[in-house]
Amino acid sequence: MNTMKSLAASLSTISTSNPKPPKRGISRRSFLGASLVVGGVMFVMVAVAQPAMAQNLVRFNGGIGVIPTGSTNTTVRTVPAAGQIWVIRDLAADVKQDGSIRLDGRGLLLGAGNGVGSNANQSVFATLFCANDGNVQHSSTLTGVALEVDGDFRIDDTLSPAPPNPCTSPVLLIRSAASGSWFAAGIPR
Repeated sequence: MNTMKSLAASLSTISTSNPKPPKRGISRRSFLGASLVVGGVMFVMVAVAQPAMAQNLVRFNGGIGVIPTGSTNTTVRTVPAAGQIWVIRDLAADVKQDGSIRLDGRGLLLGAGNGVGSNANQSVFATLFCANDGNVQHSSTLTGVALEVDGDFRIDDTLSPAPPNPCTSPVLLIRSAASGSWFAAGIPR
């Protein structure tokens, strides 16, 4: 038993004779300061991103090709239909409050006639109509963009004049730069 006491005494003298310096943890003040900085940065990021997200005016996802009947019932907002059937595989468009438009179209091709499956060497532009401004034509550059061989196209432009905010009952037409007739319409989302 005496040996146990002497062993315990020697261990306690060893541990007290060579004390380790206490570890310094993160003080509450520096932790609070770092938390405030991180929180402030996140607040600024959200505040900057919010207006960019809020700028969307209207969006379109999917498209409908024109099927002309030769009568005025295929005229949309005073714009006549193209003279032949056109099909479109896909369409996605975002219009911002400042009138900028980003539109991606896929597979806009003739759906009938001797040129079936071709782009008929067409160039296209976009026109947005809003019911609340009397259906004014808000169009991208009228010279348009050329359809690729497979009918794909991209319009990255600004509509003129800028559309109203809000834009009620939006209609987006893809139109021929040569004739102004419409080939396809976007489906609002």
